[in-house]
Amino acid sequence: MDQKNSELWEKILAEIQTEVSTANFLTLFKGTSLISFEDGVATIAAPSSMIIDLLQKRFYEMIQQIFNKYSRSSAKIIFVPRTVVLNSIDTGPLFSTPEKPKSIGHLPRVRRDYTFQTMAVSSSNQLAFVSASRVAEKLGESYNPLFIYGPVGVGKTHLMQAIANKVYEDDPNSKILYITSEEFTNEVVEAIRTNDTARMKRRFRNVSLLLIDDIQFIAGKDRVQEELFHTFNILVDNGAQIVLSSDRPPTEIQKIEKRLLSRFAGGLTVDIETPDFELRCAILLIKTKKFSFDLSMETAKAIAEKTEDTRELEGMLLRIITESTTRNAVPSPELVLQVLGTEDEKSASFHPDEIIKNTCSFYGVKETHLKSPKRDARLVRARQICMYLLKKELDLTFVEIGNLLGGRDHTTIMHGVEKIERMISEKKPKEDILGITQGILRKSLDN
Repeated sequence: MDQKNSELWEKILAEIQTEVSTANFLTLFKGTSLISFEDGVATIAAPSSMIIDLLQKRFYEMIQQIFNKYSRSSAKIIFVPRTVVLNSIDTGPLFSTPEKPKSIGHLPRVRRDYTFQTMAVSSSNQLAFVSASRVAEKLGESYNPLFIYGPVGVGKTHLMQAIANKVYEDDPNSKILYITSEEFTNEVVEAIRTNDTARMKRRFRNVSLLLIDDIQFIAGKDRVQEELFHTFNILVDNGAQIVLSSDRPPTEIQKIEKRLLSRFAGGLTVDIETPDFELRCAILLIKTKKFSFDLSMETAKAIAEKTEDTRELEGMLLRIITESTTRNAVPSPELVLQVLGTEDEKSASFHPDEIIKNTCSFYGVKETHLKSPKRDARLVRARQICMYLLKKELDLTFVEIGNLLGGRDHTTIMHGVEKIERMISEKKPKEDILGITQGILRKSLDN
């Protein structure tokens, strides 16, 4: 991109920024560039085909109007994905070897696909996204602690783990600890039981980044709160960063010591709202990449209209993938209506018993064995897939899933779900999941 095109595009972007919301500008426009402008045709590069689709459908006329104003011409706008070649034109010699992305994700309990790049942004989560990005860039300097709150399924965990991944990407030697409040509680209880609090303190107080998910669950646990309070003070004094998440703001968490609430509120508190329609569409299009699947914008819109819960979106997407694969048909809005039905019908497709029965049928194991202590390799895989489906399809708690599967401890369920989440991009577990959900859908259609 030459200097003339660069200057022209900067002027155009400056005016576009005054016409659209900040969320739309950051998500859709900031990563664009004017590659060429010849013979009345303006070629604009965008980061992905998803963004191109949104720009064409929602902002084409506005872009063209502003472009014509500053170029003093009547131009045709063409969007192209930003390829390696285009990037090399912008940043270096044509035949230079592109720098390989740094490896991330080798962190306990942190998913490698939960990054800032894979998170869709709109007005509902923009402030939290920007705040988390700044925290990741300058640990302990921007907001300490960063307290993120919002209802279930809006992306709090994704954002927290994106911070961890970013910090690890920049410095693999960073001491990072991501943990849930349940695990923190278990650590404190175990340290008291074994009279080994020194080891626990070394683990939590010798980090540069501590992230605790679902902090509201320490309510009423006095010893746990005391340990967190002292850990909090030591980490802040040492310049370490603390990030917390909750389903409610600090002031609404009951049975928490005032001195601890004061620490929670001492940094920046941001909320994530229920995702709007545009954001749900973007999330669906991003998730399709995980399953190596193509989804049109119109089909994504049809699915996004069915729910406001982002976790439920993935379950619905999985059903559409399953059904389109079974029928060997291209997913369409019509298929979405057939599979997901109306608002009253959609909740009738999946039930715990059906998931358990179809998992057993798929793997050829007995329900009694699935729920037993036996640990044959085939049984372990079947259990973990079943745990994953019960969590993703029905959003049951780890305790509820444990009770359904023979009274297993919630930490066992958590481990099983996370293991399948890490493996979901691999061919075998993906095929197994599709096969099980396909069986459930066939039965529901037969009925």
